Amino acid sequence: MEFNQQDNHQNSIISIENDVIQLSNVQLTTPCFISKNFSTSTDLHQLHKLNKLSLFPLSSQDDIDLLIIGTGVLPTFLSGQQQVEFQHMGINTECMNSDSACRSFNLLLSDARNIGLLLL
Repeated sequence: MEFNQQDNHQNSIISIENDVIQLSNVQLTTPCFISKNFSTSTDLHQLHKLNKLSLFPLSSQDDIDLLIIGTGVLPTFLSGQQQVEFQHMGINTECMNSDSACRSFNLLLSDARNIGLLLL
């Protein structure tokens, strides 16, 4: 699936295919974390293992107030406890399939939102 690039100075997603994410200046494989000015591969493979301690090193690299979590082909959701934990960090979350997560990330990034994307 290909995407239109929004801004060369931001980490817009250009394409995603077979767990390979192409940004304007770097290529990543899932799992990975992407925000406006930061991107990295991660070792977070399972949604139920995501917690405040595993998210903090990623979210502290860039100012984010919304984290979109791409969970693969089918959407899976955070537990209530995980949602509350992240809200205490000042981060709202939204889980969806990975293709939808990438499209939503680009859309909100182009709207100058403080957005993060975690693709599992």
